Amino acid sequence: MRLINILAVVLAALSLAGCEVIGDIFKAGMWVGVLAVVAVIVLIGFVISRFRK
Repeated sequence: MRLINILAVVLAALSLAGCEVIGDIFKAGMWVGVLAVVAVIVLIGFVISRFRK
């Protein structure tokens, strides 16, 4: 049971930090957010292409 509680706290901390990062990106400007999304999509495509080989 203790492990489940620790995992829940870690998951909550990671998800809240993610929301903060997204907020900061869009405070910097729309184009920074667009570039960040494109970079993530390219990274995911690269990783998928590496697994297919």
